[in-house]
Amino acid sequence: MKLSIIIPILNESENLRELLPFFFNHDKNDKIEVIVVDGGSKDDSFETALKMGAKVVKSEICSRACQMNLGSHQAIGEILYFVHADTRVLSSFYEDIVQAVDRGVPAGCFAYSFDSDSRLLKLNSWFTQFNGLLSGGGDQTLFITREVFEDLKGFDEYYCIMEDFELVRRLKKKYSFHVIPKKITVSARKYETNSWFRVQVANLIVFALFFFKTPPNKLKELYSKLLIYR
Repeated sequence: MKLSIIIPILNESENLRELLPFFFNHDKNDKIEVIVVDGGSKDDSFETALKMGAKVVKSEICSRACQMNLGSHQAIGEILYFVHADTRVLSSFYEDIVQAVDRGVPAGCFAYSFDSDSRLLKLNSWFTQFNGLLSGGGDQTLFITREVFEDLKGFDEYYCIMEDFELVRRLKKKYSFHVIPKKITVSARKYETNSWFRVQVANLIVFALFFFKTPPNKLKELYSKLLIYR
């Protein structure tokens, strides 16, 4: 079964240098393809991905929803796997995903832990093993069969933020969704440039407004004001 890994990026050259060799050196590399979708990087992300052997696509729109949809159009795999550049997946990712699909699970994600020793972040990550209201965020890496993704018409490009949660909400109304309890590793950089409390408050506000159907552009503007990005 072919697995298409789709990585939306913007200025992720350093992370790509670490992430891409993992996939290309993987023992299942003949069963996967790697597609990097660049949203207009100012660093050498595009060239880095190209030199390393990834299929690289330029998106005219810098938006994860648009970039991931564009990547899916280029993909040939029966399963699509959306991964952020600063995420480190497990070596067993291919078997874990294929086994889930073989059991009849059309979509799902992984639990995760942070690349940090913070006890507060360990508490955060503990909750990611459950299939709850907030499961399915991009940090958890989403896998979905092509058939289901196309039936749902992909990511809604109206959402310039929260596009992953919006897709999973639609998906759960029609299909089953599964959280693989094995933990991948995600970056704690957002917490390192802000405080744990500040990120929690920002997330709570944005999630609440999302559920009350606040326009995504307003959510994105608010989120960028609440948090510092580096």
